[in-house]
Amino acid sequence: MSLTRMRTFIEVYRQRSISGAARALNLTQPAVSQHIAGLEVAVGRPLFERSSTGVTPTASAETLAMDIGDKLDAVEAALASARARSMDISGVIQLVGHADVMAEVLSERLLPLLESGVKVRMHTGDGGMVTSLLLEGHCDLGISAHPVVDSRLKSECLFTSRVLPVAAPEVAARLAAAGDFPRAIREEPLLAYDLELSLVERWLLKNRIGVDDLAPHVVSQDLRAQRRLLIQGFGWSVMPEYLCRQPIARGELAEIPSPVGTHEIHYYLVWMPQALRQVRVAHARQTLLQQLRLPG
Repeated sequence: MSLTRMRTFIEVYRQRSISGAARALNLTQPAVSQHIAGLEVAVGRPLFERSSTGVTPTASAETLAMDIGDKLDAVEAALASARARSMDISGVIQLVGHADVMAEVLSERLLPLLESGVKVRMHTGDGGMVTSLLLEGHCDLGISAHPVVDSRLKSECLFTSRVLPVAAPEVAARLAAAGDFPRAIREEPLLAYDLELSLVERWLLKNRIGVDDLAPHVVSQDLRAQRRLLIQGFGWSVMPEYLCRQPIARGELAEIPSPVGTHEIHYYLVWMPQALRQVRVAHARQTLLQQLRLPG
C-alpha cells in the first residue's frame, strides 16, 4: 500500500467525504475514488459505504484508521522536518492563541523560528476561535488551553502552569484574616476570563466555595488587563502562574491562601494533520514544541 493511498484514505475517513478529501489533498474526486478503490482491493474489503451526503466508514476502515492514522501523521511530519533541513523554509506562518499566552509565553520563544527565515503572523482568540481558524484554513498552528475534541485536529501538550488565586497584598491579607473566608471572598469584586468563570470556578469548587449567583465585576479574555487592575488594588482573580509570578516576586500581587489547594492548566499546540505536509508548518511545529517545553 503506497503512502499516497494511505493518506487519501485517512483524509476521506476524517472528512467523511470524497469531495472534502479531494479539496484538502488538492486532488480530483476521481483520483481520490481511485485511491480508495485500489486500497479496498489491497485490503480485500470495502472501506466506505457511499451515500448522497458523504461516506460512512465500515468496520474495516475503523480498524485500519486506528492502526495507521497517528503513525501516518508522525511519518509525514518526520519527512517534512527532514526536508526542511535541506530546503528553503522561508515564508509566513499564521499562529493563533490566547492573547496573554501569545504575549507572555510564545513571543519569548519565537527567535529560533524567526532566525530560520520564517515570518510569523500572530492572531488572538479563545479556544473556539483557535479551532475555527484552524479548520477553516486561516491559520496553520494554534495554542489553546482547551483539549482538542474535534477529530479533524491533532494536538500535543506544550506546557503546564499552576493556577493561583491572587490579589493586591492588602486585599489578600484582608481575605486571609477574615473569619468567614468563603463569604469574604464572594463579597470581594471578582475579575474573570468570561461569564462562565473559566479558571475561577474550578478553584472555587475545589475549595468548597459556592459559585451560585457569583457575577464578575470585570470580564476580559486578555488576563493582562485583569492583572493591571489587581495590582491597583481592585478585587481578586485566579490566573496562570506565568502571569503572576513576577508581580508576586515584586510585591505587587500576593497569592491568596487556598483552604484546600490549587490546580493546573494545560496548554496545547493544535494543528490540522494535513497541514504538516507543508515543510514550513512542520518545521514551525517542531520548533515551537522544542522551545515551549524548555524550563522557565
